[in-house]
Amino acid sequence: MTELAIYDMDRTITRTGTFTPFMIHAALRLAPWRLVFVPFAVLVMLAYAARLIERKRVKELNQAMLIGRMRIARLRPVAESFAEKMVTRNSYRKALESLAENRAAGRRLVLATASSRLWVEPIAAKLGIDDVIATSTIKGLDDFVSHKVDGENCYGPAKLRMIQAWMGLEGLDRSDCHIRFYSDHVSDVPVLEWADEPIAANPHQGLRAVAKARGWTIVDWD
Repeated sequence: MTELAIYDMDRTITRTGTFTPFMIHAALRLAPWRLVFVPFAVLVMLAYAARLIERKRVKELNQAMLIGRMRIARLRPVAESFAEKMVTRNSYRKALESLAENRAAGRRLVLATASSRLWVEPIAAKLGIDDVIATSTIKGLDDFVSHKVDGENCYGPAKLRMIQAWMGLEGLDRSDCHIRFYSDHVSDVPVLEWADEPIAANPHQGLRAVAKARGWTIVDWD
């Protein structure tokens, strides 16, 4: 039996979301003039809140404004410095303890998040996480990364599909796996329902209500 401990990242391990903080972090270090687009990025978020555009498109538009088309080699050290900041200053201590406990128990640690691989992979490496399932951006043969999302945004039902696809690539049979899944958000209910041990970590009001109704484990790491 393969034991997996799968974690959402934003507000499950980290105290805050990471998309906007990374956009600002990268703009400040690579092209501060792009901060003039911050008000427009806010308008994009409002358009999403009003259901005028999809979440995937929010990411594409805001990354286009605040980072643009960028060489991977230039982004890498920026992502590394951001990861260091997130792990040392913006992570729940008890989440780090949970990761350590699952690692010590021999479970394979997996991060499944809607955030971008651009900064998720360095964070995962610093946390000692084995595998990453995340939203990807299109990368060209010319070593440039685009603002365009490659495939699905790893969010909601798409996250479950992406986890299942990853398991297939890894040769993991669902019937031979025991899966713990940790998340703070109701959008992850499809994965929580599918897991053997659904754990609502730092749940917001919507997920807390669902978890209580279904008898799922609730942990508060704040």
